[in-house]
Parts: sequence; C-alpha cells; structure tokens
Amino acid sequence: MATLAQHVAGLARPPLSGASRRPASPKRPSALVCGTYVFTKDERERERMRQLFDEASERCRTAPMEGVAFSPEDLESAVESTDIDTDIGSLIKGTIFMTTSNGAYVDIQSKSTAFLPLEEACLLDINHIEEAGIRSGLVEEFMIIDEKPGDETLILSLQAIQQDLAWERCRQLQAEDVIVTGKVIGGNKGGVVALLEGLKGFVPFSQVSSKSTAEELIGKELPLKFVEVDEEQGRLVLSNRKAMADSQAQLGIGSVVLGTVESLKPYGAFIDIGGINGLLHVSQISHDRVADISTVLQPGDTLKVMVLSHDRERGRVSLSTKKLEPTPGDMIRNPKLVFEKADEMAQIFRQRIAQAEAMARADMLRFQPESGLTLSSEGILGPLSSDTLSGELNSGEGQTTDE
Repeated sequence: MATLAQHVAGLARPPLSGASRRPASPKRPSALVCGTYVFTKDERERERMRQLFDEASERCRTAPMEGVAFSPEDLESAVESTDIDTDIGSLIKGTIFMTTSNGAYVDIQSKSTAFLPLEEACLLDINHIEEAGIRSGLVEEFMIIDEKPGDETLILSLQAIQQDLAWERCRQLQAEDVIVTGKVIGGNKGGVVALLEGLKGFVPFSQVSSKSTAEELIGKELPLKFVEVDEEQGRLVLSNRKAMADSQAQLGIGSVVLGTVESLKPYGAFIDIGGINGLLHVSQISHDRVADISTVLQPGDTLKVMVLSHDRERGRVSLSTKKLEPTPGDMIRNPKLVFEKADEMAQIFRQRIAQAEAMARADMLRFQPESGLTLSSEGILGPLSSDTLSGELNSGEGQTTDE
C-alpha cells in the first residue's frame, strides 16, 4: 500500500508557463509533515469575545435601539427629573475626587461640575488645601455660593457653613456669659484683633486690662467676654477687662491656683494665673533664704501658688509657695513634694486664718452680752447660756456692793 507521501508526490501539478519555465533541477527526496493546531483556553476565550463584539457592533450599526425600553427623549427627561437643587445658597453633599493647588473638585452626583476654591475651604487663612483636611475621598456637605457662566461650574464653600456655626456658637457663649480665650493676631491704634471660634473679634484698648501695646500682645492668648455679637453687621466685640474682673472675683485668700512663670526679677517672679499677673516675692518662695531666684524658678515653669492678697482696685495679686511647704526649705530641695501637698497645706493655712479671725471676733464680743455670744475657756466661740449670763450679772452686782 502506497504511503500518503507517495500519493501526494504523485499528484499532477499545473504546467508552468513558458516564460517561467526553468531547467529541471535534479529530483530530491521530498518530505511532508502533517499535524493539527490546537487553541489554548485563553485563545478560545478571546475568539469567543471577538465574535460577541462583532455581533454587538453589527447590532449597534443596524438596529441601535433594539431591546431598549425607552427613547433618548425619555433618558433626558429622567436625568432632569432626578437632578439636584443647584440654586445659590443651597446645601449639597459631595465627595472630593481631585485636589489642586487652587482647590478641589467635588463629585456632587450631577451633570454640573463642582469646585471648592482654596479660600473657601475653611475659616483660617491657608496656603494648601490639605491644611484644611481636604483630601480625595472626603465626603462633606457644601454650600453653593456661585456659578461660572462660561462652563456652568458650581462654586462650593465650606467656609460659609463654618461661619454660620461659629456665629451661632458665639451667640450661645454670650448668653451663658462665660469667659473664653482668644489669640491676638493683629492690632491697630484702636485695639487688637483676636481669633475666637474661627472668627476675628475686636478688643478695644479701653477693654484691655493691661497697658501693653498691640505689638506686645500679638501672639498672646487673652481671657475674653462677649460685648457684642452681630452676625448681620459682622461685628464681634470682646472685652478682656470684664473677663479679668470675673476671674479676679474668684481669687480668694488662701486659694491655690495653677500658674506659669512669665519673668524673673531681682525681687521676685511674675506668675500668670489665668490671664492675671501675680507677684511671687522672693521672701515668699521658701522659708529658707533664696539668694538667686533662677536656681529655683525659670520662665515657662508651671507651679502651684497660694493667693496671699488681692488688691482688685490696683489689680495686684500677691502669691506664695512658702506657705505650701510641708517643711521649711522644701521649695528649694523638693518642689515636687510642695506641689503634691499644696492643697493639704492650703487647707491648714485657711483653718489657721479662720481660727485667728474667730478669736479676734470673740475678743470684741467678750464684754458684749447683748450679742448673744461668748468665748469658752477653751477658746471656742458659742452662744451665751442663761447660767453664764446670770453668773456675769451676779459678778457685776458683787463688784458694785464692794465699791
């Protein structure tokens, strides 16, 4: 039986044209390799996808609306009916999807483009959008404040929302008549500007308790109270003097307060106690002699001090750590122990003051029976009994008889 190769070799071939006829070359053994190409799994999948694409492309070309349940007009109407309110002043929820040096783009699920400018990102002055915590993926509620007429881009703001909340907070604090803290960020001939709840408030020099200049106060934090809160006029007027008066009213003799060393002088240290400057005289630092204050205290140190006296008219407060020492010299050798025992030692001090005042009052009442009070042999002030009163009267009668 002839092989497949022999059959193939014996097949007749069409004769070559005369122009292309060439001399016959010597016959060589011929070989034929037979095989079957098999597609891989990925190639079969690609071929299937190609066929599906071709079919879909043909349907789009010949019958684009086949199988669609609504018309282009229906689609446009549906988009308009579900579109959000984009009026100026409206609140809208969106997601930051891209930030730039000038602001951030916001996805508000609308056909309109939305942009948050850098200056509208927060109440504070910032140089980069990230300083306001703005980053891709952040979801916030924004206020629409403008619209670019050219490309209908909506301009959004976070600052406008924060301002409304800040003014509401200031009105609440004014109603509660509380003391707040504001940082001085500027000033002019009339007063200083303080930052409070993200808003800029004005403190006239007539309402500043100290005689410091605006330059000296910049960067410092002041205790303040509200004088005027007018959102419509944009007026926020504050008073440091009123806040200081309230703070000073709470300083009782013998009370322990927390303070910070502001400066050192040869005669003592000035301590800031909640916006009030008090003097810790060198003689009131310790029972032991202090030759150099800087060996005991340094500017910026935090310590507990006792109020010895308070001149409200002159605004002077005298302080002491000497009265808080468990044993003489502890403020020099172990100041930590002094601060730990401060409240306990202050209580002992106040008890001694109370006893001394009671003794003084008792001495005044000793010979005044009409007051209804008397001093016992133990030095305790108490009500005057009938026996005591009759004894004093009999004693008086005896003295009269003898005379």
